[in-house]
Amino acid sequence: MGHVVPLLIVLGALAAVLGLFTALAGHVRRRGTAGGGLRGALAAHDEAFHGTAADAYYEIQVQTDRKAPLPDDRWKRGPRPGRRA
Repeated sequence: MGHVVPLLIVLGALAAVLGLFTALAGHVRRRGTAGGGLRGALAAHDEAFHGTAADAYYEIQVQTDRKAPLPDDRWKRGPRPGRRA
């Protein structure tokens, strides 16, 4: 009986921690606050251990921040000059 009590205490503590993490995960999903933090943590990990993955991450960030060019006059809809509508 003396060897069972410490085991039950450890298992109870583990269950409590897992329950708290589950509650935290539900809260984060409802609020939508996990995206930036998780993305930043993974970017830091990639930068430390996978150089090419970090380069690809930064390139994707630059592409998403880049503004799309405005279309020129050739792409406007409507009748062309000299043609009937």
